[in-house]
Amino acid sequence: MDIATILGILSGVGLVIWSITQNSGLDIFINIPSAAIVVGGTFAATFVAYPMTDVLKVFGMVQKIFLFKAPDPKKLIATMVQLAELAKREGILAIEKEIKTIKDDFVKKGLEMIVDGVDERTIDNLMQIEIVNTVQRHKVGWEIFGEMGKYAPAFGMVGTLIGLVQMLANLNDPSSIGPKMAVALITTFYGSITANLFFVPMSVKLKRRSHQESVIMNLVIEALKSIRQGENPRLMESKLKKFLSKEEEKKLEKSSGKKAAPKKK
Repeated sequence: MDIATILGILSGVGLVIWSITQNSGLDIFINIPSAAIVVGGTFAATFVAYPMTDVLKVFGMVQKIFLFKAPDPKKLIATMVQLAELAKREGILAIEKEIKTIKDDFVKKGLEMIVDGVDERTIDNLMQIEIVNTVQRHKVGWEIFGEMGKYAPAFGMVGTLIGLVQMLANLNDPSSIGPKMAVALITTFYGSITANLFFVPMSVKLKRRSHQESVIMNLVIEALKSIRQGENPRLMESKLKKFLSKEEEKKLEKSSGKKAAPKKK
């Protein structure tokens, strides 16, 4: 579970509630019609802009924002190096018995193609197509969340305009001007909160998740091609390290150094 996302939302909501309760009660900030205009209007505009199937799929991607756990690239590299060593030592077909222990479907699919004798160019082409499809699927998600981040403030302003019209229509009652003005502004408040605390951050987060996943998938493709070519495992490891950040590369080198260090007698 992504603690940062949950912590960010809870702290954002908490700070808003805290700032409100310092000077007034929460009840004056609760208005069902205003919330209905912002939330309902945002979803209505989204359904107008995008096909129903795309919008419904996006809600399934919400779990990716909260529950996504990126594979550890260091562990992945170590696994691929072990498989390369096995293939080098016992032959490509020796990998077949290890496939059932692999949990990642993308890695498993690539290894199955290697065992089936598919050449590296075909493996590269097929796996790249899968990356493109995955990124495109995610792109629809982050685009929709981004657009919802634009619609919410706009419908907040619509609600404010409705409130102002209603207020101006009753200027003969001065005592109602203040409360009606407050209700009108609450809609803008709702639009701003939902856009900047939920929709826009979710769009950014999903985009980053997609980038992380595509980097890992490209790392896997490079490893699969190296295994298929019978490349030296150490050379393959050196190539795969280029997909890591400097910090991750240093950690991998340290862990590899510890494993390679001879035992003291």
